[in-house]
Amino acid sequence: MGIGAELAEQAGTSLAAFCGGVGTAGDDHGRVACAEEAGCKARIVALEPATSPVLTTGKGGPHRVEGIAAGFRPPHLKDGAYDEVRTVDEGAAREMARRLAKEEGIFTGTSSGLNVAAALQLAQELGRGSTVATGL
Repeated sequence: MGIGAELAEQAGTSLAAFCGGVGTAGDDHGRVACAEEAGCKARIVALEPATSPVLTTGKGGPHRVEGIAAGFRPPHLKDGAYDEVRTVDEGAAREMARRLAKEEGIFTGTSSGLNVAAALQLAQELGRGSTVATGL
């Protein structure tokens, strides 16, 4: 079962938003397709490091977040695959990865820290009772 189908099964139409870092964009395409099939109207938010904002400004840059933001728009990323693009500070992503390890026992990399930092910000914006998902 793919991540999109799993999200649809677990959250159904109550999922308010999904956010995740953009690598090859294959995951993004799958999440959107499965959410639509399940009738879910979740807001899809693409994430990239603030130091390499290709999707938001068209200009990449050096960064140290593994697995995402290759410095060019991924060929699999289709128009309409997301509702919004946000940049996340690498320092905040690293701090979140350390926090996940220390407080939750989840040992992960900077890209997952980036995803969780953005998900928490998005959940705060959407308000109490909103379900926001991301991937590690």
